[in-house]
Amino acid sequence: MLLSKYFYLFSIVLLLSTGWEAYPQKSKNQLEKQKATLQKQVMEAQQILAQTANKKKASIGQLNAIKKQIEAHTKLIRNYSAEIKMLDSQISEDMVVISALQEDLDNMKKEYADMVYAMYKTSNGFSRLAYIFASENLNQFYMRFKYLEQYTSARRNQVRLITEVKEQIENEKSSLENTKNEKSRLLRDQISEKEKLDKLKARQYKVFTALKKQESTLKKDIAQKKQEVSKLEKLIARLLKEEIQKTANTTAREKTMAVDIKNITSSFEKNKAHLPWPVSTGFISEKFGNHPHPVLKSVTMPNDGVNIQTKENEKVRAVFDGIVKKIAIVPGEFKYVIIVQHGNYYTVYAKLRKVNVKMGQRVYKNDVLGEVNTDTDGISEVQFQVWKKTQKLDPELWLAKR
Repeated sequence: MLLSKYFYLFSIVLLLSTGWEAYPQKSKNQLEKQKATLQKQVMEAQQILAQTANKKKASIGQLNAIKKQIEAHTKLIRNYSAEIKMLDSQISEDMVVISALQEDLDNMKKEYADMVYAMYKTSNGFSRLAYIFASENLNQFYMRFKYLEQYTSARRNQVRLITEVKEQIENEKSSLENTKNEKSRLLRDQISEKEKLDKLKARQYKVFTALKKQESTLKKDIAQKKQEVSKLEKLIARLLKEEIQKTANTTAREKTMAVDIKNITSSFEKNKAHLPWPVSTGFISEKFGNHPHPVLKSVTMPNDGVNIQTKENEKVRAVFDGIVKKIAIVPGEFKYVIIVQHGNYYTVYAKLRKVNVKMGQRVYKNDVLGEVNTDTDGISEVQFQVWKKTQKLDPELWLAKR
């Protein structure tokens, strides 16, 4: 009966020790995946920052790249904290399992000693053979024989269980040691990330202060940029108006084309939040809509799309199948501008230094449209817009998460 009890306890401990691992393991994998993504973002931002830093002049591009690094490092530190918290929980659970197993082992050893002592008392110190043959009759002989047989089996099972529990304790102790070592490594990495974060914040303040001193120059640049944004907006508005008028004047023979536009529109809509980025590396340096200037807080900046800061010579690619409707040059920072139609939707790619397509050309997702421009401050940036007829949309809601 006692043997059965401890075997049950042993099974419960084994179940707990494996069950406790199953749930955290999924979360741990998620955290490790997030960490790898964040580390990639840090690396990209470092490379982009190095490109702008080569100009040895404080710029908005530098400020954006530093800000992106700070965001990524901050998230990494939180990620490490979550991993460490999870390991602390795992260490506590391992210690509970080890304690429970050790208690069972002590009880099993005591039970085993009690069994041996009880047998000794029952047989009055005789050997097993003498104990059997000292029976007064055949019935007693048989009963003693069966008792010894059951006793021997019970002892063997008890020894086996004791051995298994000892092995389980050693395995749990080894797992506990590995978890503690992993925690120590994560703590070192977290401290390293905090040191990097402090240095980046100091660098951010230095660049911000330098830019603050250039307030008059920045205001001139902002005024010029707003004029260029207005020119680009008018260009897009004019094109879209022309396209809508063409659609309104659709003749019977053009109905097939109208059906095609409807299908492409539907397909484009289904890909919302899943469109590939127009560049393979980079981060959003300026969001959609009106937002405060990163240095001059009293100044509001308009943006009909998102600006993606990337590496020099980066290829700019189509985010979806469509037709190149317009290739234009907008004087100033926008350089070459390409507009691609996707049914009732249009995507705009601005700030290109080189164009690889022609007007009316059919393009497919990930086809190279051109090459990103790099300005005199060493900033390589593409502006990406999404329109539905004459309605401006937030491109961030259409692009896949990174």
